[in-house]
Amino acid sequence: MDLEMKSREELMKLRADLEKAISAAGERDRRNALEAAEDAVREHGFTLAEIAELAARGARATRRPRADSAVRYRNRDNPEQTWSGRGRRPRWIHEAEAAGRSLKELQVS
Repeated sequence: MDLEMKSREELMKLRADLEKAISAAGERDRRNALEAAEDAVREHGFTLAEIAELAARGARATRRPRADSAVRYRNRDNPEQTWSGRGRRPRWIHEAEAAGRSLKELQVS
């Protein structure tokens, strides 16, 4: 097909026809994909509705909140200052170590 020899009007018509054909091909591909998905789901004993429900339930699921960790270290000078041993060491731990205390001394029995 020699596009150089076509008039602007013919090219516009050709463009419209191409857009329709592309849209129809996309719809056909989507239908085929849906049929393939239905076949695969059915093969494993499910329905698409069940899969959609499971997917929606999974999407809404949130991470369970972590339970507070047990206190493993306590500041002897200020008993309100505690540390579970997880995460960054608090400033008071660094200060106690700088003052010559060991972590073992700060451990809660």
